[in-house]
Amino acid sequence: MPGEVAAFSTQTETELARSPALPATSIEAINLMVHYYRGEIARMAGWRDRIDRTTNWAITVVAALLSVSLSTPSSHHGVLLFAMLLVSLLLLIEARRYRFFDLYRTRVRQIEKRYFAEFLHPRGDLAPDWAASIASSLRKPHFLISYRNAMCRRLRRNYSWMYLILLLAWVLKISSSMMTDGTGTFDVALSFNQVLKNAALGPVPGGAVLTLVACLYGLILIGVLHQDREESERVRGEAHV
Repeated sequence: MPGEVAAFSTQTETELARSPALPATSIEAINLMVHYYRGEIARMAGWRDRIDRTTNWAITVVAALLSVSLSTPSSHHGVLLFAMLLVSLLLLIEARRYRFFDLYRTRVRQIEKRYFAEFLHPRGDLAPDWAASIASSLRKPHFLISYRNAMCRRLRRNYSWMYLILLLAWVLKISSSMMTDGTGTFDVALSFNQVLKNAALGPVPGGAVLTLVACLYGLILIGVLHQDREESERVRGEAHV
């Protein structure tokens, strides 16, 4: 019996020795907080860099396909429709990346607002459980913004302008004779039947193409006007994306 107690005690001490030690002093706690803050900053910056890359790809796609479509009258207007499709794909990718960025950005903002701000200018309102939400997020990470709201937010701040430029170029392409026949004549007031003929895409009639484009931009307008109910205290202020 004493041997079993001694063996159990030895096993317990071994497990305690293997487990990570928690900070025992205020200096150790501060060092831990500093290193954790730096780690969250690095993760936030990494996902922000991925967001910027996706936006840069979208801008490059728009610029390249605009130059291809508008440079010569022989270029088909389908190039601009293909650009709209690529930009939509990049928007979906960026919305997914933005959800990760928003998670890490929220943790960083909570540390800055509740801990570092109180250290720099004490006001006596630092609650004992100020880091409870961060600890809960670390134990069970979950997104703080829905995929729909993330997509609407990126659409409202960046992608809506790209879609607008593509729409203006596409309307110019199908409604201007100089951009479609290459004869050198310019007639802005084309008949509606001629516009429908120019808007045709292979076997797809022009009316169907116009309807699809109108539906796409109707969804874009809804996304731009969508009120983000999940935009709470974590992103208030002018310095946010």
